[in-house]
Amino acid sequence: MGITSHKKRIAGAIIAASVTCGVEAQLAQNLTIHPKALALGNAVTADPPGMMAIHYNPAGLTRLEGRQLEVNLMSVYLDVDADFHAPEGYEIFGIDGLETDPLTGEQRDPVANSHSHSNTLALYIPGFGLLRAPPGPALVPSGGISINPPGSKLTFANAFYMPFAAGYYRDKEDPGRYMPQAQTLQRTTYLSPSVGYKINEEWSVGAGIHLSHMGMAVDQYMRAPNMLLGVAEVLQDAFNCESGDEPLQPWLALCGGNVGPWDDIGALSINVQETLSPTYALGVMWEPNDWFTWGASYTSEADMNLKGTFEIEYTDDWSGFWQSVNGSVLGAITSAILSLPSGAPREAGNVSLDLTYPQHFQTGISVDVHPKLTVNVDVGWTDYKQWDAFVFRFDRNLEFLNAARILSPDNATPNTLRLPLGFTDQWNWGFGLEFHASSRLDLRAGVEIRDSVIPDDQRQILAPFGGANLYSVGMGYRWDKDTEIDMNLSYLQSIETIPANGSCNLNCDNITNIIYNPYAGLDVKTSLRVVMAGLSFRTKF
Repeated sequence: MGITSHKKRIAGAIIAASVTCGVEAQLAQNLTIHPKALALGNAVTADPPGMMAIHYNPAGLTRLEGRQLEVNLMSVYLDVDADFHAPEGYEIFGIDGLETDPLTGEQRDPVANSHSHSNTLALYIPGFGLLRAPPGPALVPSGGISINPPGSKLTFANAFYMPFAAGYYRDKEDPGRYMPQAQTLQRTTYLSPSVGYKINEEWSVGAGIHLSHMGMAVDQYMRAPNMLLGVAEVLQDAFNCESGDEPLQPWLALCGGNVGPWDDIGALSINVQETLSPTYALGVMWEPNDWFTWGASYTSEADMNLKGTFEIEYTDDWSGFWQSVNGSVLGAITSAILSLPSGAPREAGNVSLDLTYPQHFQTGISVDVHPKLTVNVDVGWTDYKQWDAFVFRFDRNLEFLNAARILSPDNATPNTLRLPLGFTDQWNWGFGLEFHASSRLDLRAGVEIRDSVIPDDQRQILAPFGGANLYSVGMGYRWDKDTEIDMNLSYLQSIETIPANGSCNLNCDNITNIIYNPYAGLDVKTSLRVVMAGLSFRTKF
């Protein structure tokens, strides 16, 4: 039964990696696209920025005259922190003989009362997978081209950009390495043929098809601080395994390798991708006069089947323990009945994940409240509620799934695993101010209120953030009659406090929890800071 619980947690480790998709999407949505949009708190549906109207509202393409070229560069700095603290009276699982309260100095748990930190970014390279970038900010490029034939009401455009790109990696000895050591999720739109049509002086509409690549990769170490492994460690101590004499041989052997709630189980790697993920975008703008504009846009969902590989490398202690158990009489009988592991040092193969890129709707207004001042207000909705669960499908029957289905038949079969998520829908608000300092210079400031889609009982440090506000400043400068330059400086911070047993994706210690909980019984505090500085150059040619 010990392996049953633990193997479920290994399954949870694999699934925990996939949680990044949902969470990082909310984090990075509209954060790496255009400096003007960020400077105005992403309240630009009625005032879409240049070529990136393709993303924000394709109807805004009608504002681009002649032939234009745009190049954008966004510098992103990410700082991820987590603190692990054992609460007062902490006694893990209530088992005598286990190290208990880390405040007493008797706790062997390496993460108790410790700090995790990362400011190194990871990227997903199509066809390769996870790439650990050098220390320092990462550069995210984008760009596009538009053509408006003279006298035509049609404007054609195409752009390359990243709707979101998020990832980081930790040192191999960092206490946060169990969730995870490195991970990245990235959606890259490489083609986005779009068209804007000016119906009359008041109305414009637009549409586009976005062809994207989506990739996810995760590397992490695994451990399983649960009650059953605590019992196994106590039994090993009772058997005096260090002496090499096992009192119940050959009926029962437990000394083939050291196992316990704080010992590493192995290392997990996942690499999956969808090379072609199409969506479509629709937009409309209404300009009844020269001081008021309303806009609305919709981006469709996309059903995806991310495919790739997985690998689990177990430690020698873990493999040796189960090999010795299976080599004993009672162990062999129990393993045959419960499909316990054989002690294989490695499991690997192909895996796929059914995932839906959520649909998004946004609408807003832009009002000139004064000849020198424009106010933008937006509200947006993303359909994360459809992420009720993620389903992984493996190309073979796996030992840990055979074990997991014993206690969770609704979520596991020999070759599939379902992770309940329970994500929620959220409406995000954006507010922007633009001060027209001169005929050439605009000064901007904005804030976006970004509520979390993650229920409190599903939080974790894989993507360590909940609700957050995005604060930005920026400027736009008309270099000459054909050239415009935009810049921004933006800051986002999120702090979460997760009490012990507050999230069964992180720190629960109940024996029935099937989700990966590497920090069982600990209080966890997370902090995420993102700083972005962008530059955009657009000119006619």
